[in-house]
Amino acid sequence: MINLKRFAVAVVATIPMTLGIMSAKADDIVDTAIAAGQLNTLVAAVQAADLVDVLKSDGPFTVFAPTDEAFAALPAGTVESLLLPENKDKLVAVLTYHVVPGKIMSTDIASKKVDVESVEGSMISVNAMNGVMVDNAHVVVADIETDNGVIHVIDAVILPSS
Repeated sequence: MINLKRFAVAVVATIPMTLGIMSAKADDIVDTAIAAGQLNTLVAAVQAADLVDVLKSDGPFTVFAPTDEAFAALPAGTVESLLLPENKDKLVAVLTYHVVPGKIMSTDIASKKVDVESVEGSMISVNAMNGVMVDNAHVVVADIETDNGVIHVIDAVILPSS
């Protein structure tokens, strides 16, 4: 059963961000993430990993985008360490784990539990039986359409098991 109070709070909390994005023309994933204002750490990480051109390409891609707060919740020094040039391979692995080839809208997985393969190569567990969980993260804003895919904003950074 859907927790209507939690759902209503989530919807109301995300209206300003969603309306801001929807009022502009649909941009690619990177431009949409920049415009969101809550995904600055993700954008910086994508730039440091040299993945901007990939996420601006035709796609389509589904991106599970952690908020700035999700990155801040990682152990102290984790983000700074990942952004170091010598850790670029680790950063690329973490970021590409958040990306799935194709465009998966929430209606495509409603009331289902599925495993989807990330660009990184590992499987991501998606549970849409009661809200939507992606591994250990909750989807807090779903279906932000872009010219080359869709963004689902999540409240935690998800990590590949290897």
